[in-house]
Amino acid sequence: MEVESSRNKSEKSPMEQPNSSAAATGVLRKRRKLRNICFAVIGVLVFIIVLILILAFTVFKAKRPVTTIDDVSLRDLKFSVDLARLQVLLNATVDVDISIKNPNKVGFKFKDSNAQLNYRGQQVGEVPIPAGKISADKTVPMNLSLTVMADRLISDANFFSDIRNGELPLSTKTEIPGKVNVLNLFRIRVVSSSSCNFTVFLSNSSVGDQNCKYKTKI
Repeated sequence: MEVESSRNKSEKSPMEQPNSSAAATGVLRKRRKLRNICFAVIGVLVFIIVLILILAFTVFKAKRPVTTIDDVSLRDLKFSVDLARLQVLLNATVDVDISIKNPNKVGFKFKDSNAQLNYRGQQVGEVPIPAGKISADKTVPMNLSLTVMADRLISDANFFSDIRNGELPLSTKTEIPGKVNVLNLFRIRVVSSSSCNFTVFLSNSSVGDQNCKYKTKI
């Protein structure tokens, strides 16, 4: 009986070998398939990353927004001298037209800022510039009105000599900070500033001798 049972086992083993070989082949095929899928996914991700980097540094490369002072004019100038009280009365409003150009292919968001009016380095006027957004390749004009703070002018030792000469040297300054968002991945901070020196001629209430400078930091 034992001899017969051993024979039966030896007869079955050759039948089981093809099945185990087929199973091993199936496992190998599945591993190869998974490996190919992983390689394909990695390849696609690498391609997407490279494409984003190329776009970020070429088409969507951050450019400097530019703030330009287009015009400076004087309005409502009232100037008089009170000899009895030895006082100088001065009221004036300076209108400044500026424009902010966004040369980027994406929008430029800027924060709250202000425009300043200065007399010989001392601030004598200010007006707020509210936060906003400029679309791609757009230019936004702004009209600002700065009221001169006469008390600060009079406190300067050079004021009366400038009055005798009939000329007031003034300057305006704007500094607009913001961000350029490239492909919703890179946020680049920029600060666009401009300054303009000019002279107010008291005899005919005109503005002349303008000299403007522009600067942008990234």
